[in-house]
Amino acid sequence: MAGNSYEMVGTIKVIMDEQTFPSGFSKREFVITSEEEYPQDIKLTLTKERAKLLDVLKTGERVKVSFGIRGNEYKERYYVDLNAFKVEQLDVDGSSVSYEEMGDLPEDDLPF
Repeated sequence: MAGNSYEMVGTIKVIMDEQTFPSGFSKREFVITSEEEYPQDIKLTLTKERAKLLDVLKTGERVKVSFGIRGNEYKERYYVDLNAFKVEQLDVDGSSVSYEEMGDLPEDDLPF
């Protein structure tokens, strides 16, 4: 991913349904509660094929999310999206299971 990337650890609070638009673009949003002195509920977005990363996760699970910041202007209003590209489920013992996009391979062409 080009540009800066960031990481955040938190607990999944909400997983929203996938949204598909007439153009074929799809996205799925989710909210994690951050782990800091004053926890925040942070909404992140997974786009296109990455939306499937949430299929194996559920609310209450602790995760580490890698994301980039995207901004745009529409009709003189400015918007910011936290565009996630990797989600790691954190186990109780501190180990992680990584879920990230495997490129543009169709599911039946996976390399294993």
